[in-house]
Formats: sequence, C-alpha cells, structure tokens
Amino acid sequence: MAVDLTLDVLTVAPALLGAHVRVHGVTLLLTEVEAYAGTDDPAAHAYRGWRPRTRHLFEPPGTLYCYRSYGIHICANVVCGPAGSGSAVLLRAGRVVDGLEFARSRRPGVPDARLARGPGCLGQALALTLDDSGRRFGQGGLELLPAAEPAVATVSGPRVGVSVAARRPWRFWLPGEPSVSAYRASPRLREITSVLGDPHAG
Repeated sequence: MAVDLTLDVLTVAPALLGAHVRVHGVTLLLTEVEAYAGTDDPAAHAYRGWRPRTRHLFEPPGTLYCYRSYGIHICANVVCGPAGSGSAVLLRAGRVVDGLEFARSRRPGVPDARLARGPGCLGQALALTLDDSGRRFGQGGLELLPAAEPAVATVSGPRVGVSVAARRPWRFWLPGEPSVSAYRASPRLREITSVLGDPHAG
C-alpha cells in the first residue's frame, strides 16, 4: 500500500514502517522512524523557519533531506505533510534486504542486523552524502517502495537524543526487530532533569 506523503507527519511516520528505501545499490526495509513536525515542533530542524541549511525541508513531500550529525554521520529524512510545513520523517533504522554485499563493504566487520541500526549507520549503509539532499524519491535511482501490507503491530515512544519536546511519543518501530536502535535520552535532558526535576517536555 503506497504511503500518501502529503498527510500529517504523525500519520506518515508509522505508515513508513515496512516500506523499502532503495539507493546506491542497497535496499532497506524500514524498521524505525521518528516524526518531526516542522515549524510546530521545537525539536525539528525547521522549527525556526526556512534557512539555507534546511531549505530542502520546505520542498514538496517526497524530497530527501540529509544532514550531517556530530560532524560525522549523514542522516536521512523523508519530507512529508503539507508543502512548506517543514515536516519530515527521520529514517532511524532498517534491515538490509538487497545489496547486502555493498552494505557490508561500507560497514566492515559489523553484524548484518546492525548494518543500518541507527540513523548514522543507515546513512552509511546507503552511502548517502549531503549531495543527495534535495533529491526526489522516484527519480534518478532513489526509490521509496510501499510495504506489501501495513505493519501488523508497531510501537511508539520518546524520540532519541532530543532535549526539547522530549516526551512526545513520536518514535515508531517494529517490535522484535534486531535492527531497531536502543533508546537514549539527550545528555542535555538528563542535565535539566537532575537540576530541575522532570521537565515534562512536550
């Protein structure tokens, strides 16, 4: 069933579980994602509006937005929602279902279940670079293929590593999947909590 990427990000995000992303010789089945609600979400890159660095978030649904995390990892997002909203789904983890030899060569010595476990590892397994940001799914060898059928069960919980709107259960994953990453709170959130008590962010 195809996912309508023009819908609200909280509808799109869980619907992407089980879908396939194909690029640079590797196909992943998505097992974990996070929703970021653009200008309405203080944890989103687009929260403060259009910036040159985040310009691709404001392009039409179905655009790939890539950014560099901690100066090292390339993370991938699917732009969705009403055009110009800045909403996107972060691709947090996946299971390699085709092109395993390419993914292994990009992450040597890593067990297959961990090749795309976590957003930085996913970007590495897919050989994504910042030059891929702004590409459109369905064009030039970048594909987003719908799941054969909707996921039977999904789980949701807080997003990983965010210090604002941190309690929103906008991380979605397939239960029992070894490729799903572990939850880690932001160090900044732990610092705030230790000083002020539970901030009940979000």
